[in-house]
Amino acid sequence: MAVITGLELLIDDPAPVADHRWALLANHAAVTRELEPARSALMRSCGAPALLFAPEHGIEGIAQDMEGVGDGLDELTGVAVRSLYGNESSTLSPSPEDLENLDAVVVDVPDIGSRYYTFAASMDGLMDVCERVGVEVVVLDRPNPLGGVLREGGLVRPGFESFVSQLPAPIRHGLTLGEIGLLLQRERYPGLELTVIPCRGWRREQLFDATGLPWVPPSPNMPTLETALLYPGLCLVEATNLSEGRGTTRPFHLVGAPWIEPRHLVENLKALELPGVAFRAAWFRPEFQKHAHEICGGVELHVLDRRKLEPLALGLHLLKTLHDLYPDDFTWRDEPYEFVSGIPAIDLLTGSGEARGLIESGGELEPLLDRWNEEARLFGESLEGVVVRAEAE
Repeated sequence: MAVITGLELLIDDPAPVADHRWALLANHAAVTRELEPARSALMRSCGAPALLFAPEHGIEGIAQDMEGVGDGLDELTGVAVRSLYGNESSTLSPSPEDLENLDAVVVDVPDIGSRYYTFAASMDGLMDVCERVGVEVVVLDRPNPLGGVLREGGLVRPGFESFVSQLPAPIRHGLTLGEIGLLLQRERYPGLELTVIPCRGWRREQLFDATGLPWVPPSPNMPTLETALLYPGLCLVEATNLSEGRGTTRPFHLVGAPWIEPRHLVENLKALELPGVAFRAAWFRPEFQKHAHEICGGVELHVLDRRKLEPLALGLHLLKTLHDLYPDDFTWRDEPYEFVSGIPAIDLLTGSGEARGLIESGGELEPLLDRWNEEARLFGESLEGVVVRAEAE
């Protein structure tokens, strides 16, 4: 049976926002089964929202990563848009004035199941302000594209919080956006009035292509479900001077730099015998971002078994291999990352300095990965009252 999203349920029964003055946090990827944008579909069934909020990449998903987007007017609905990803950290949350005279904010932003992906962080910032000013949050739930069973990675250590490490969850968290909302209410916003409209028919073991829902790339470099499956590990390449394939048609599948010899790299990666993935020696030329217009040698990653794939371990082993093979060329990104200076991007992404320290010192990654995965397991055991409501039918 095809999954029915929270969006479609609210369209059919607009009672949760009936007679409310409401706003909407959404983007181009929040669509009905027939691919109608949420903002126009909801406008027809619930009346016009007073304001639209847009996450990173903008209301139409055009901007590249970490590209600031200004406020504007939505051409589709004629409603004003307040960007929650501008050119400074103060733009990452709405102001209390944005929420004046509102009764509720509806949230429908398709997440991809990784802590780094910033849409859930935008919801967190929204929930914070809504609790303070007494505005209800209504989350329209959707399936986690990576499924709701497997989890990877540890929790964020104090001092390493940022927009990409804002959630109290592992890197691959196994939660839907609605479940994240329930978790945040429990952990941070107990006074917030929160309503989750759960999707129906989704089973936790299902990946996105088993749901019957259309895939709309939620950001410019997330074109496919397979990209999302690799992202919990391959996003870490952003924290280096390596290209993660942005500027090509295979972002997060291609990794390389002008100084890499592809065949030698692939020999070393194959020797690791990592599950669920194959490696192909590759050359590519990014058209923008890192190493733009330069020919890069590197590797293309091919997912062979989505259930066996361990993307976080894959990403860390890939970085360690490249660090060890090219110690004079490999460097960590040291410029500001997601509005944070003074902390390496790799530490913000992983939530501590442990992984970077092991790679730099030549240590083994397995003990750290084992400890992180134990944290992820314990996290899963702590979710009573969080996942039940989002699984209701």
